[in-house]
Amino acid sequence: MKKKLLLIMPNFFDYPQAISNELEDMGYEVDCFDDRPSTNGFIKAIIRVNKDLIGKYIAKYFETVMKTIRSKKYDVVFLISGQSLSFSEEMVLQIKKEQPQARYVLYQWDSLKNFPYIKRIEPLFDSCYSFDRKDVEENQNLNFLPLFFTRQYEQIGSQKKTDFKYDFCFVGTAHPKKYKFIQLMSSQLKDVYPKQFIYYFFPSRIVFFYRKIMNPELKHAHYNEFHFESLKGEEMNAIYSDSRCVLDSAQAGQLGLTIRVLEALGAKKKLITTNEDIVNYDFYNEENIYVYDGKSFDFESPFFKKAYKEIDKEVYEKYSLRNWLREMKI
Repeated sequence: MKKKLLLIMPNFFDYPQAISNELEDMGYEVDCFDDRPSTNGFIKAIIRVNKDLIGKYIAKYFETVMKTIRSKKYDVVFLISGQSLSFSEEMVLQIKKEQPQARYVLYQWDSLKNFPYIKRIEPLFDSCYSFDRKDVEENQNLNFLPLFFTRQYEQIGSQKKTDFKYDFCFVGTAHPKKYKFIQLMSSQLKDVYPKQFIYYFFPSRIVFFYRKIMNPELKHAHYNEFHFESLKGEEMNAIYSDSRCVLDSAQAGQLGLTIRVLEALGAKKKLITTNEDIVNYDFYNEENIYVYDGKSFDFESPFFKKAYKEIDKEVYEKYSLRNWLREMKI
């Protein structure tokens, strides 16, 4: 008989399906639920601002989730948590009451500075992990575990392409600090990387207008620069495959490496990032990764002068999704 696993996580690009598929390959029967009642732009915006404003809507959604939970007996309850999490501490306790035999695993892919609520639910889990090294150093409940790349990026990495449609790509949420640095990098790279693909995403138009009013970095941003639908998996695959390099900028207050960094690693792409902490990782080398200081580029660096350098296979495998799940003993 297959073991059963309950997965609760954000509906973020194609990651719920990729994680579910990997878990099924590991022998699990998986029930996966979004951590919020809807992907509607208005709902997503309210959850980020104040989820109590739609408490009844969240409670109704949670009850539909509980109908499935009450009908089964899970071996593992796995919560991947970020700023979109709408379930309360009391709701997690309800799940535990219905599933007392399960092992509870929490993975945190937003920094505690941006999502302090998570500290309240950490004690409800048997093991807790975070992508942010600083959070782990300051919180004894957390274990350090960077994010991962999925099999689709491994497939891109195996292509050995030498001719590219784009010199670089950036696909990501337009957090104010992130937008500021991607714009700076885009401008300063125009002479050496003229073929650029930039896709700024906002979860809703409401969030865009709120950010434009509240954040000076977006004061001069234009509405038509942004997209309000996330790219599909096959679109992302094509863009990464057609790109020589990936641009990355960490969200304000975040030390952990973004999923885009690990995707670049999996796809074997060069990477330019604002995250200085990347030099502390075992896959870092200056031929493949350039750390942008927010001021200017050194075009004489090995990054711009040398080709992509293959990294050790053991190090590469360490950051695969299947190994990520193994590390949490799921």
